[in-house]
Order: sequence, then C-alpha cells, then structure tokens
Amino acid sequence: MTDTLTGRPPSSRRRTWTGQPAYRVTPNVFGMPFGVCGLAQVWSTAHAVAGLPRWPADALWVAAACIWLAALIWYLGNVIRGGRIRTELRDPVFAPFTALIVIVPMLLGIALGGHARAVGETVFLVALVLTMAVGSWLSGEWIIADLQLAQWHPGYLLPTVAGGLIAAGGSAVFGYPTLAMVLFGYGVVCWLVLGSIVQVRLFTAPALPPALRPTIAIDAAPPAVAGNAWFLINGGHIDAIAAGLVGYAILMALVQLRMIPVYRQVPFGPGWWAYSFSYAAVFALAVNWLAAEQAPGRTAWITVLLAVLTLAIAALGILTVRRLARASYMPAVSSTPPLSTAAGLAKTS
Repeated sequence: MTDTLTGRPPSSRRRTWTGQPAYRVTPNVFGMPFGVCGLAQVWSTAHAVAGLPRWPADALWVAAACIWLAALIWYLGNVIRGGRIRTELRDPVFAPFTALIVIVPMLLGIALGGHARAVGETVFLVALVLTMAVGSWLSGEWIIADLQLAQWHPGYLLPTVAGGLIAAGGSAVFGYPTLAMVLFGYGVVCWLVLGSIVQVRLFTAPALPPALRPTIAIDAAPPAVAGNAWFLINGGHIDAIAAGLVGYAILMALVQLRMIPVYRQVPFGPGWWAYSFSYAAVFALAVNWLAAEQAPGRTAWITVLLAVLTLAIAALGILTVRRLARASYMPAVSSTPPLSTAAGLAKTS
C-alpha cells in the first residue's frame, strides 16, 4: 500500500532526512479519549438511572485514561520535535482542539470521584482551572487575531462551551451547586456567542473543507451536554430548561441525518472522532430523559441505545487502530496547510 500524498509506503514517512517528524500529530487526536469518555459517560448514566452493570463504564474510563496518556506523549513529542510549541495555540484550524488535553481529565476526575472522592475531586478541580485558563487564552487570541469568518468551524465550541458545561455537571456531582450554576451560565453564554458566529459561518460562508466537515457533528453537542449538566444540577427533574434544551437537541440530531451524504465524502482520519463525543452526549441525554419520564420499557430502550453507540465507537476504534498500524493515520507535514487556511484536519487517503 502506498501513501496517496507521497507515493511511498506509509512507513517511509516516519522521519524526514533532517530527523524531523515526517507527519504532524494534530491536537484533534485527543478526540479519541474524549469520545471514549463520552461512551463511558453513557454507560455510567445508564448504571445510575437504570441499574445496568457498572463494569463496562469502569473499563471504558480506564481505557480513556490510557488513550489520553498515550496521545499526550505522542502529541507533545511531535510538537517539540516539530518546533511548534509557540505556534500551536495560534493555529486557526487546530488550536481549539488543544482544550481537549485538559477537558478529558475533568471527565476522568468525575469518574474517579465515584471510587476515590478526594483524588477524583482534586483531578477535576485542577483540570477545571486549566480548562478555564486555556479557554480564556484562546478567547483572547481569537479577539486579537486576524481571523476570517471562513476559518471558523464548530471545533471553536470546545474550549469554553464544552469545557464550561462539562465543568458545570462535574461541579454538581461533587456538591458545588453555586459553582455548577456559574459554570452552566459560563458555558451557555459562550454557546450563544460563539455558536452564533459558527452558525453564520456555516450558513453563509463557503463550505468547510472535506476534512473539517466532521466538526459539524459538534453542533449537536452543546444542547445535549447542557441538558445532561442541567439534569445533574436540578436532580434529574424535567422542567422548562430541560425541555427547551432537549427540543433543540432533537433539532440538531435530525440535522445530522441530513449530513450523512456529506460525511460519507470525508476521508478517514482523526477528524472522524468529532462524531463520537457529540453523539454520545445525545445518547446520554436520551438515557436521562427516558429515566426522568419513567418511560415504559425504558431499560430495554436504554440497552438498545447502549448497544448502538458502543458498536459504532468500537468500529471507529478498529478503523483507527488499523490506520495507526499502517502509519497512515496522521497527515504528512508536506500536506498540512498553512496556518492561515482552514483545512487539513485529516489527510486525504
């Protein structure tokens, strides 16, 4: 098998003649542990509200932690060897994904808190502070940078919207109700501001480059993550806020059906993991809603939802492992676009 970008076997792309890495490890690789965390969260929710087994969630949390650590070592090593330490957070395409480096530990801290409260709470709070710091820095960078509307994509929702709403749910779990409400407001306001820009870009600017199109799935995440956080804040009750959030989540889930022909044209790469956490959040909201409504046959429905999501993310994982084994998962350095262009989330294959 030859690489479609270089015409050489994938293994020959591992190093350039200068010793520099021949491929770029982009921060969207942290979509892998983020997606596994999403699946683990759905299993944890199903255990909490429907009494399903807990061991799949625990196994998935451990797997997510291991994948996060492996991705961190791989990514940092590549960034250092590639001399990108000073430019990574200014990259208009990939910078928003760097927030996942600290958002994933927030989720891991929440899960760990169920087994070792003090340790989990410490991990969560440290990651929360780092998430706020990264989100604030990136927001400031976007204000002063010469960004064009066409360079925006739904990944810009990750640092403050996803970070804030996940932090809100975690704060509620650890018994900080006021902090949870503050962070919920932080996440929702950022969603209204940044989401408006992203939607204007999607509606009016030229279509996203093919490799960036999976980020459209991220549009489905904010109402679902907000809905899940709100259930944790209000004790799992259905109220006007919960109903409003689920209404918008349904709209965005249906929009994803229209995107299927678009997604089918996207070459496989790290960008595909944008589907994982986004859809997992929607499934988690469905599980929470079934439990809150005391829907007849809810355990059976929840089991079906778990089966579908687990198989889908398992398939995504298998495809990823195969590409990693062939050294054809990440884009070659020569194929990575300039920082001023919004392309290159995954290499063409």
